[in-house]
Amino acid sequence: MARNFKLLEARMSPEALARSTAKADEMLKEMRLSELRKAQGLTQKNLAEILHVRQPTIAKMEKKTDMYISTLREHIEAMGGELYVIAKFPTGSVKITNFYDMEVM
Repeated sequence: MARNFKLLEARMSPEALARSTAKADEMLKEMRLSELRKAQGLTQKNLAEILHVRQPTIAKMEKKTDMYISTLREHIEAMGGELYVIAKFPTGSVKITNFYDMEVM
């Protein structure tokens, strides 16, 4: 029998709830494209319509491990987001601007 998550959450200790929330926040920071699309409430068909491509194209794109940055940016923007390329070094992070239209920034 399924339980209401709010009831389970109410029974958790403050420490357990804090750990659970922290873990959920960490998991949301890293997602595959398909997970991100689903989190935005979009189906492959919805996204295909926005991008003016066929649904199998979206399925194929979500399985790729290598793609053009422009393709990834179009995909992210179609979901309502923005893509930034950040290089992280021991001394700090740098936003790489080669890939952006300066008027948008």
